[in-house]
Amino acid sequence: MDIAEWKGQDIVVFQEDLQKQVKATISEKSFYSYFKNSSEKLPRVDILNLLSRYCGYINWNDFKSNHNIDSNPAKSFTIPKWFWIVILGFGVFISIYFLIPTKRTFTFCFIDQDRNQPLTKIPIDIIILNDKESPFHSKSDSLGCFTWKTEDDFIHFIIQSPYHKTDTIYRIASSDTQEELQIQTDDYALMLHYYANGKVKDWKNRKKELSRIIANNATIFQVLPYGLGIEIHTKDEFINKLTTPTKSLKNIEIIESRRLNGQIVKLKFKVKS
Repeated sequence: MDIAEWKGQDIVVFQEDLQKQVKATISEKSFYSYFKNSSEKLPRVDILNLLSRYCGYINWNDFKSNHNIDSNPAKSFTIPKWFWIVILGFGVFISIYFLIPTKRTFTFCFIDQDRNQPLTKIPIDIIILNDKESPFHSKSDSLGCFTWKTEDDFIHFIIQSPYHKTDTIYRIASSDTQEELQIQTDDYALMLHYYANGKVKDWKNRKKELSRIIANNATIFQVLPYGLGIEIHTKDEFINKLTTPTKSLKNIEIIESRRLNGQIVKLKFKVKS
């Protein structure tokens, strides 16, 4: 498209990119005087200087010396057509940049909250919730990660796993390219699986695992409902809660956990009613 055919929005985009690249711009009046209409008169030297800087030169003199333009003021000449082509090229590039949607990449890696390790053995089921499309189903990869490219500036999805609690995630695009998400173990589903399938060995291993990751002197609080305060549990009492598939286990929610030297030293939980 010839520069003389630029519309108002094209001019605005060009002015904004001039401001971004050279910290200066030209008025719309100057644009129409020299760009949109044929003119035998050169723009002011300050305009020529900033346009030259926009093209990668020090100033107008530097531009002329690199293109053998006669600088004798007695001679009448117009700015070479290819000079405007260079400017047009920058303008078109910026217009495309602003008008064509940019794809954003979201990457999430799922971490087992108990073990503080990547979830690699069991893939996490992911349901992408799009505003204008049907939900899209995917899974985490062998590294326990998931990547999604979209033209939206946000991502909204549900994560599911046979032995982890379902969660809904919403994130707005930011400078971070990757985020680690901690996923809570669904101990009820896990223990029910062990008991129903007679996996005594796995059940015992789970108790050992919990004993290993929870410090002997860990402070464990249960937040009681209806503002009744808190109840303190010993390590063994809490492990027993997590290794018996009762209805209360199904509703346990970890509120806070703190680690020191790889072990949980403080834990706060509640039983949802």
